[in-house]
Amino acid sequence: MKRIGFAGDHAGFERKELARQYVASLGYPCRDFGAHTAERCDYPDFAHPLALAVEAGEVDAGIALCGTGNGIAIALNRHRTVRAAICWQAEVARLARAHNDANVLVLPARLITVDEMKAIVDTFLATPFEGGRHLLRVEKIEYI
Repeated sequence: MKRIGFAGDHAGFERKELARQYVASLGYPCRDFGAHTAERCDYPDFAHPLALAVEAGEVDAGIALCGTGNGIAIALNRHRTVRAAICWQAEVARLARAHNDANVLVLPARLITVDEMKAIVDTFLATPFEGGRHLLRVEKIEYI
């Protein structure tokens, strides 16, 4: 069973908690990198520990949230092996996994409903990477 890490700032805190509880209810082991309250905070403080855990293999995938998803996605994607994708619909999550081998799902907490969030999470967790022609593209992402 995949181990899932979670991160979010104050804007994503409540939805992060709901997402973590939902994913745990599906039987996935979960690790929460914060935030642990809804007090104002800075998303990089939580994005970087999640990204490091993905890089180290301590978690198999991540789910991260902030208000729009943009800030936390930018911080996550500064890490070499992290492919964080902002997903606002289940189809976007399916394509992010299937075509881009996204390993961190980023949710825009202020812009989606709880039901949309669950559908996006379900799709992200269930969709495998297709490989094939997409593998070459993913391998070209790293720029040295």
